[in-house]
Amino acid sequence: MIRHTLINSGDKFMSGKIALRGSLSVMAVAAGLSMAAVPAAAEQYLIDLLFNQHRSGGQPVTQGSQRREVAPRSVPKVTAPRTRAAAVPAPKISAPSYYDYKPDPLVKVGFGALLQVLFADVAETGDEKDPFLEALPELADHVMLAEREIGEALVAHYSRAPEFIWVDTDGPNERAASVIRVLENAAGFGLSEADYLLPVPSPAAGSSKNRRDRLRELIRFEMALSTRALRYARDANTGRVNPNKLSGYHDFPTKPLDEQAVLGVLARTPSPARYLEALHPQNALYAELRKELKALRDSEEREIIVDPETFVRPGQSHAELPKILRLLKSENDPQFQTKHGEILVAHAGSEFYAQELVPVIKAVQRLYDLNPDGVIGRRTVGAIAGDSKAVRIEKVLLAMERLRWHPSHLGSRRVMINAASFSAHYIEGEKEKLSMRAVVGTRANQTNSFYDEIEYVEYNPYWGVPRSILVNEKLPRLRQDPGYLDRAGYEVVDSRGRRVSSASVDWWRYGANIPYNVRQKPGPSNALGEVKIMFPNKHDIYMHDTPAKSLFSRDTRAYSHGCVRLQNPREMAAAVLGTSVNEVGRRISEGRNARQNVPQKIPVYVSYFTAWPEPSGSGVSYHDDIYGRDDALKKALAKVEELRAAGS
Repeated sequence: MIRHTLINSGDKFMSGKIALRGSLSVMAVAAGLSMAAVPAAAEQYLIDLLFNQHRSGGQPVTQGSQRREVAPRSVPKVTAPRTRAAAVPAPKISAPSYYDYKPDPLVKVGFGALLQVLFADVAETGDEKDPFLEALPELADHVMLAEREIGEALVAHYSRAPEFIWVDTDGPNERAASVIRVLENAAGFGLSEADYLLPVPSPAAGSSKNRRDRLRELIRFEMALSTRALRYARDANTGRVNPNKLSGYHDFPTKPLDEQAVLGVLARTPSPARYLEALHPQNALYAELRKELKALRDSEEREIIVDPETFVRPGQSHAELPKILRLLKSENDPQFQTKHGEILVAHAGSEFYAQELVPVIKAVQRLYDLNPDGVIGRRTVGAIAGDSKAVRIEKVLLAMERLRWHPSHLGSRRVMINAASFSAHYIEGEKEKLSMRAVVGTRANQTNSFYDEIEYVEYNPYWGVPRSILVNEKLPRLRQDPGYLDRAGYEVVDSRGRRVSSASVDWWRYGANIPYNVRQKPGPSNALGEVKIMFPNKHDIYMHDTPAKSLFSRDTRAYSHGCVRLQNPREMAAAVLGTSVNEVGRRISEGRNARQNVPQKIPVYVSYFTAWPEPSGSGVSYHDDIYGRDDALKKALAKVEELRAAGS
């Protein structure tokens, strides 16, 4: 009973020490010792020796992945506790947080500065009959709100080039008409037409206004269209939301966009509409999402909607089961129907999950690359029934927004990691060469969203324990058992680079600023396994092997501290190095810690897409919002739309 309690306590098995103390006391008495004479570290050692429940490198102990360590032949000597003047309170390094998103405010366009510059020019040249200059005074009392950079670009451009772009003596010209058509088709690119609406003057023949009123209407339309065109350009190129203001888990460089240069191109190019549309991401993922968005909007809602929270085990009944069986009967895989069609017909309409149906459910789970456990849960229901049309459209729109945060051209050779689908892909020449399951961060230790470049592969790696893990997880244990790191295969190094014994450190003296670095030596218990693939970044996120292989069989694979564990790390290492899996295996078998640079740096995208255009070309797959980032992005977009509506 005691052993059962300890094993099932997982990462928190230290809490079972109190429950075990009575048993240890019996053992101590049998050995002729008083329990009071057994120091804390020795007590911990007895627990480790009895039950082999060491954790290695912060990895969760899971069934099928426990690792035995060679126990020392004798209880290690433990020094007497030091006298402490005052112990530092137990610290905690907080994970990044989600922010209350605040869009950049709209500001008044500085038409006064524009008028001041141009009136000075008129005074020098005497050219006051130019239509633009004649209309200019009609901006003196005009109030128009815009994004700060757009307002500044507007004033700078027209100060330098004081002439109409979008109107002539008859009213809006063909250039204006072509750009307005682009703005009106914003929904086709996953944007909102409401953000770009503006009143359009009627042609001169249909206007009864006097000249002054007409000039006022035209110049204000000119400024409004330039403003809306620049807003569209910004939205298409960089997105409507600044990802770094969503949460500390987002880390994207600011995409450069020179609004003044954009307006200059719009004024000069014979095809301003084509130029605007070219500012959208120019990659296959975005094109696939646009295609999916159109198909969804043109489609009918699903005939059968299954409650996504449905959960039923064999031998149980559920009201949603008949819907699931109907959907399986319409599954278009011929082999599946040949093998299971008769069973589905026999159980049609039944709410009871009979044993005869278990092989059917397992087969469909394998078909959709799910864990074939026969239990009908959220992911199985999602694979069979799918999300509603509205939910899928929403996920596609959010995915298109996220792609705008990335480079327009992703690179013909790249690695794509999608935390929401727990997958990693190697792409070369727009063809998927490698795809595998991945384990990503938990909700409390989320895998960040960013992009970088792969630089090297490390064989038989050390694991440098991140500061957050050292403080939040290791330090509480070290305060009770200072020799733990020595026994578990870790090295402790002081600020001068000298190796010290973990047992010699008074861990009670330190809070979050521990003056030691800790790393785990290479070996079968190392948290990183036999290889890691590095793209150095401030988040300490990289791809690596893991001893916890059983986690890859699960459907939901959010178990790490943020790094990306790969199901087939040797294959990924070989791909990025441009070598063979056998050669990678040979380097690993040498048993030495070694580094090999990639021949050419490779872009890697650590992303989060709940609507994911599969690199294999099999279409768009849909995934759960495991981190709640869809909700955060939806709220931010709503705030942007509200701000723009108020400023129209």
